[in-house]
Amino acid sequence: MTTNEFVFGVLPYVAAGLAVFVTFFRWKLHPFSVSSLSSQLLESRKLYWGSIPFHWGLSSILTFHLFALALPQTVRWWDGVPVRLYLLEITGLALALWAAVGIGLLIWRRLSTGRIRAVTQTMDLVVLGIVGVQILTGIWIAVGYRWGSFWGTSVMVPYVRSLFSFHPQPEFIAPLPFALQAHVFGFIAFLAVFPFTRLVHIITLPLGYSYRPWQRVVRLRRDPAVYDESLKELQNRV
Repeated sequence: MTTNEFVFGVLPYVAAGLAVFVTFFRWKLHPFSVSSLSSQLLESRKLYWGSIPFHWGLSSILTFHLFALALPQTVRWWDGVPVRLYLLEITGLALALWAAVGIGLLIWRRLSTGRIRAVTQTMDLVVLGIVGVQILTGIWIAVGYRWGSFWGTSVMVPYVRSLFSFHPQPEFIAPLPFALQAHVFGFIAFLAVFPFTRLVHIITLPLGYSYRPWQRVVRLRRDPAVYDESLKELQNRV
């Protein structure tokens, strides 16, 4: 087995297995760890300016990737007109740059703010680094190997579909430039570390809120006399 066959033919299944089984066991055995562990109360300004471009830019790019995998013929039809191809490429590059600014701010926030650095775990930096490399390699591909939305449907779509059919064809990846191989490997790495990070919360859906009883919130008005009596009783016990 060659290195190419192992990395792009075997590791995707290992990463997918980790993503599914570790996430399931974490959800069943440690449900309270499936949380975003928000740090917004510790620092909100940098979070605001970093999270918006990061989430919107990356979400838009991922949506297009999924669309291209599901409907490659539609993408080829769209790219058949040069003006539409230029528009799509420019939009994709702009979104990638927007996401790069966002993740840059988020990484800087983690490293420069003392209160955030104190609650930052190693896996937080690992996943931010992997996603950052993914964004940078995506920009590299968009600038150095243009018209990816056109030729990508003939290269990446058959490879990904071969993985889903359990007949992997890593030979699609072998002749590609380093930037493209790194981009594919980056996604495999992200899939492998995903269940060990706080990002695992994105798969949870609060469906229980749709049918649970209304939560009644009652304001507590303390009676000074009752409060003083309770305080004296506590002091006597001490």
